[in-house]
Amino acid sequence: MTIQQITNYIQSQTEPKRTDMQTLHQLILQQMPACKAWFLDGRNAEGKTVSNPNIGYGTYIIKYADGKSKEFYQIGLSANTTGISVYIMGIKDKNYLKNAYGNSIGKASVTGYCIKFRNLKDIHLEILESAIRFGLEASK
Repeated sequence: MTIQQITNYIQSQTEPKRTDMQTLHQLILQQMPACKAWFLDGRNAEGKTVSNPNIGYGTYIIKYADGKSKEFYQIGLSANTTGISVYIMGIKDKNYLKNAYGNSIGKASVTGYCIKFRNLKDIHLEILESAIRFGLEASK
């Protein structure tokens, strides 16, 4: 079911976003071949849309200040109105991504856990791959 939802979501995108997302999907799966796949449709428990739909890869445990924890994905991929977002969860230093990759990745916005860009041709894919690999190691 999840794999079909992911396929449908990628296929529902217009070009060139569809091809870029398919490329990123394959790239992430190459780095995480046996990972758990997630598909979040962007709706909360009441069915209200609260975010863009997103694809998740792997498993990461989010620990909250109140002591509770929740299973979530390590790497996320989402289409947005202006392009694509790649989420890299589990990096403790919220400035790390921006400091390590912000100046070298190309035309992208880099925050504590998100790298957002219009399309793949605007960024250096090998730098994005390096950021993903770092995130996977950091969240182990």
